[in-house]
Amino acid sequence: MSKTPPPAGTRPEGVCGEHETSRHIQEMFSRIAPRYDLLNRLLSIGFDQSWRRRTARAIAPRLASPDDRALDLCCGTGDLSLELAKVATGKVIGTDFAHPMLVRAREKAAGKRAGLLLLESDSLNLPFGDASFDVVTAAFGFRNLVDYHQGLAEMLRVLKAGGEVGILEFSLPKRQPFAGLYRFYFRHLLPRIGRLLSGVAGPYSYLPLSVERFPDCEEFASWMRDCGFVEVRDDLWTGG
Repeated sequence: MSKTPPPAGTRPEGVCGEHETSRHIQEMFSRIAPRYDLLNRLLSIGFDQSWRRRTARAIAPRLASPDDRALDLCCGTGDLSLELAKVATGKVIGTDFAHPMLVRAREKAAGKRAGLLLLESDSLNLPFGDASFDVVTAAFGFRNLVDYHQGLAEMLRVLKAGGEVGILEFSLPKRQPFAGLYRFYFRHLLPRIGRLLSGVAGPYSYLPLSVERFPDCEEFASWMRDCGFVEVRDDLWTGG
């Protein structure tokens, strides 16, 4: 059976080509950095912080030794990086290619955990050697990559044999009546609320749309297996 590669990656409306898309995404997240935490609360209806804590707890056994290292990609303002630092004995590195996001992350991390290092880096071209990390994570950032296959390939490249990847992403619930209510909120109310609170329209339209276009858990798990990951498992939380 032939493998079905993932689509190229995210493509905001009106933007063409990987280079232009990458620059557009970088500028967009740089622009919304001051309101990014609020945006995540709106997208998740307030659940995103508990999801990050749950992700960190699930992956904590892989970070029990002082020699264990974790890499948090697309770390944004650092929420998952900080949660990983709480459960890790060794070093945690958070990376993002939007500088204003890292400025916010460093402000939040100041004085909290010496084992956390924040670096500016492109997740599709990581400045780390092969097999460098015991854990690689990404929270709400993977779907914004311009090349999904390359993103998974880089995760696999820097992961040690026997290591673990944890990807936390939004999906649209399928069970009624929650599914119908959430889709109405997602498509109609969220963009208006985001625009009203931030004064910026584009990101609050793009981000909900990016969730709708992203595949479900089963398809994404198949991408990971095709890329070379083994023992792939997907879990749906909070009603899907």
